[in-house]
Amino acid sequence: MTSKTKALVLGGKTGLLGQALVEILHAAGWEVKATSRHDIDYFRQDCADILESVVDAVEPACIFNTVGYTFVDKAEDEEDAAVVLNRKVPAMLGRIVKARPIHLVHYSTDFVFNGRKKSPYAPGDQTDPLGVYGSSKLAGEEAILSLDLPNFSIVRTAWLFGPGRKNFVSTMLTLCATGKPLSVVDDQVGSPTYTMDLAKYSLKLVEAEGRGIFHIVNSGQASWCELATEAIRIAQAECQIKAIPSADYPQKAKRPAMSVLDTSSFTSVTGITPRPWPQALRDYIYREFTPI
Repeated sequence: MTSKTKALVLGGKTGLLGQALVEILHAAGWEVKATSRHDIDYFRQDCADILESVVDAVEPACIFNTVGYTFVDKAEDEEDAAVVLNRKVPAMLGRIVKARPIHLVHYSTDFVFNGRKKSPYAPGDQTDPLGVYGSSKLAGEEAILSLDLPNFSIVRTAWLFGPGRKNFVSTMLTLCATGKPLSVVDDQVGSPTYTMDLAKYSLKLVEAEGRGIFHIVNSGQASWCELATEAIRIAQAECQIKAIPSADYPQKAKRPAMSVLDTSSFTSVTGITPRPWPQALRDYIYREFTPI
């Protein structure tokens, strides 16, 4: 294969999104090199040199960076670790690809917004993160943008569920199987997103040579309670769900109350309108779970 069909997926061996990207890229005929945290220690002082050597060994046409510090509450106490993974690593990657013919796809989050807007957020809307996680992810975006790269895509996404790793949906179905009632927050609204769809749409964005910041999520919106309820209905499970306000489920980090993402810029570049999240959720559950 030529270098044009090679991809490097950082976090592709064990990450929720990374594993989906590896599967989709393989299916599309790409040659894929995937890494895990055991392959690259991002906290070493010579991490930039290690990353550069990996990139030069693979010679990818595209790097998909799914590495990140995603523990939203722990980030409030582990800011240094969050900054390393969410700001310093994308900055390193940006500097590496600037001198090479490589398309960098970096993943960010709806947490760069404060959640006070009443309608879906577009890529150009004002950012205002509420905590360390969102701030560090925004800093990673800004580090890439500051390099004036000729070939990059920043993809903001949200509320991921999919095969290969524990996630909100799998947790809800596991807890439901115990027969105990579930209390789920109903005053946080966002964009549930199936990792297999996100991976497929990411590839389409690369093929369309999309440059800049894009939002890629499944269409529609839901609260966490609505997402859990629909998952349990699809799985044909018997489970009592109680809707509760965020105040009744205290967490260290503040979450945006409304962080639905507008995907119209992605659609304008690719011609693709992401499918509704309930359809994607059904595919995930039928693929991974048998009726309880």
